[in-house]
Amino acid sequence: MTILAHRGFWCVESEKNTLSAIKRAFVSGYGVETDIRDYRGGLVISHNPADESAPKFEDLLRIHSQYGGNCVLALNIKADGLYLLLPELPQSAFLFDASVPEQYVYIKRGYNIFTRSSEFEPDPAFWERSNGVWLDRFTDCDHIDKSIEQLLDSGKIVSVVSPELHKLEYAALWERLLQYKNRDNLYLCTDKPSEAEVFFR
Repeated sequence: MTILAHRGFWCVESEKNTLSAIKRAFVSGYGVETDIRDYRGGLVISHNPADESAPKFEDLLRIHSQYGGNCVLALNIKADGLYLLLPELPQSAFLFDASVPEQYVYIKRGYNIFTRSSEFEPDPAFWERSNGVWLDRFTDCDHIDKSIEQLLDSGKIVSVVSPELHKLEYAALWERLLQYKNRDNLYLCTDKPSEAEVFFR
């Protein structure tokens, strides 16, 4: 299992999606999930509409190169048209959550794409042309593991969204994921990376 620190390895909420939290995640050996969007002709890190305080995406790539090495970089695409600004990415990076038309453009341009699966998206778009699946649940996580073994056996990378990201209870799902902890193609995106590291060790 690979642990992805959701918006970096932060200690207080104000650190989310900051370069310091992202660096802390890489130094700790975690992958990172973060959000990218455009602002005044460039790419920045921001979950919500950006302002001048948003970190520059180029600085994220520099930190990844310096401290992240081969750490996974999950990039949540927050706006259409970002492919016009997106540079070549590290091999360990993947894009997800782009709109379906935009996914097609990213695939054509050779980017590493993860499709989505949730209770609202039972038939993931571009399944055959995606390298992995972003497995999410917004309302009920009790059945998230019913398809996970099949997904893992398909050869795709499966990135499970930990329930606490949606303010749901996560312990039960973590217990069910224990049986898969040695699978190289399983990722867990969590707000609690250090807790997950201890739990799944």
